[in-house]
Amino acid sequence: MRVKLPVSDKMKKVLLITLLIIAIGILIYEGIMNRKFKDREEINNSSNTMIINSNNSDYIEENNENRKEPNDMDGIYTISEEENNIYNEAYRLFFSNEYENAINKANELVNNYPNNYMGYNIRGIAKAYNGDYEEGMNDIDKALSIKDDYGYAIFNKALTYELYGNMDEALKWYNKDLEIEDYVWSYYGIASIYGRRGDINNTMKYLNKAIEIDPAAKEVAQNEHDFEPVRSSEEFQKVVYN
Repeated sequence: MRVKLPVSDKMKKVLLITLLIIAIGILIYEGIMNRKFKDREEINNSSNTMIINSNNSDYIEENNENRKEPNDMDGIYTISEEENNIYNEAYRLFFSNEYENAINKANELVNNYPNNYMGYNIRGIAKAYNGDYEEGMNDIDKALSIKDDYGYAIFNKALTYELYGNMDEALKWYNKDLEIEDYVWSYYGIASIYGRRGDINNTMKYLNKAIEIDPAAKEVAQNEHDFEPVRSSEEFQKVVYN
């Protein structure tokens, strides 16, 4: 036996159209979310070659060469050899993209030396790259609560904002870093954000400064995804490819 529902043909058409609209809406929503996910992956994988480049030892070792960590941490305490060794290993693991291992090594450092702002900072950026924005920021902020003028932590806070798409805050913190240190990759980070926005004047203003400090920034810029909106401009071509 077939039961005939008391619904008119007109009502059936209305229901069908409604279901189709809902289905199309779901597909559009999924498409938008997938696009956002892909954009986030592009940010993580291509826009941060200025800080993660495991194929180039110059970038892996930039902290040891350009950011000489103090032996006497502004009177907080004197850093021990063991402390320094643990930090260097956590740092090496991070720049080898072994984020979980870097976090574990940094855990060892801050558990044994709770005032070590370097440990909180390296653990924070490792967590950020490992997908944990909130905990990453908490650690970086902890480092800054111990030493508020710690340039590497200020830079990493800017970088984390950039990683997660908050470009206005990233610009703010890159500029904060430049208030206390003339750091090449903060200039580069600002240039990359303006590059995404298609602002050629500000892009070149900060990119030129980065290249002036370290010519290696030019090589990185040649393959930087963030500069696609300005790559064809005469100014960019002249500076980066000549």
